[in-house]
Amino acid sequence: MGSKFSVVVAKENLKFSAAHFIAYPGFREPLHGHNYQVGVRIEGRLAATGYVLDFGLVKEMVREIVGALDERTLLPAESDCLVFERRSDRRVAVRCGQDEFIFPADDVRLLPIVHSSAEELARFICGELRRRLEGRAALEGLAALEISVAEAPGQLAVYREVLTDAAR
Repeated sequence: MGSKFSVVVAKENLKFSAAHFIAYPGFREPLHGHNYQVGVRIEGRLAATGYVLDFGLVKEMVREIVGALDERTLLPAESDCLVFERRSDRRVAVRCGQDEFIFPADDVRLLPIVHSSAEELARFICGELRRRLEGRAALEGLAALEISVAEAPGQLAVYREVLTDAAR
């Protein structure tokens, strides 16, 4: 299989602050927020450049991804118990049972996830990073992407995706 290297990016500026709540049939936690910290681990082959992947490129892409989430309310568009309505007054209404929230549309991010948990946010960020790397033709030689999302110090979720196109 050959040797593999890893690069890890866990910089202070790979963070975002956001509000969310977890909901599933029969349960909704209160709306609250976190100061999330994101880490990235990329495994792959050492390229002729001496890099697995340029740290600068990874930092740039992850900052773009988390920047779009920063200071927003994160809503899971694929939820099985939330009902969303985009209103003509540039607001988004969210119903969960008898409860209703109304947010300015610019203040929310409807994400293609089922729950706004750290686990699903890690998977979402991983997918966004993979798409950006694909768009820059930067996946060659990469074997895996791993994203961690910490809601608080010492409390984090990790998602790892093995890349099928990676050189092995």
